[in-house]
Amino acid sequence: MKKPFVITLTLVATFCLGFAFKSITTTNKINTMKKVTGIGGVFFKCKDPKIITEWYQKNLGLTTNPYGATFEWFEGFDSTKKAQTQWTPFKETTKYFEPSAKDFMINYRVENLEALVEELKKNGVTIVDKLETYDYGKFIHILDPEGNKVELWEPID
Repeated sequence: MKKPFVITLTLVATFCLGFAFKSITTTNKINTMKKVTGIGGVFFKCKDPKIITEWYQKNLGLTTNPYGATFEWFEGFDSTKKAQTQWTPFKETTKYFEPSAKDFMINYRVENLEALVEELKKNGVTIVDKLETYDYGKFIHILDPEGNKVELWEPID
């Protein structure tokens, strides 16, 4: 099996699993804080993002846009709370995934990002950059124990 196929298959499987869970909670003696509410995006490196996007559009029917494809869904049992997950191929030379050397990055939707960042700092998690706010939400990047860059997003839906 070729490496790009395995990576793509892994990303698609991860993406699909994101729809299968509503939230992950962590319980400790002091408090219970909801951290991840879903998959916000799946990003991966490729030689030519335009060709890859067109291939997925033609062969798998993705409705694409200049950033890849956006999947809309409803959050949990509330059929009025619309959410979205972004699928985006990046040029293989992108520096956006650094300091990770991996060819992919997952974006997790979270609630109360500022409080989560404080908790992550207390737990010794490596925070890669500063919290940034845009009109569509707040973002920050962290590293997991294996050096995978993870994007955390508190959306404004």
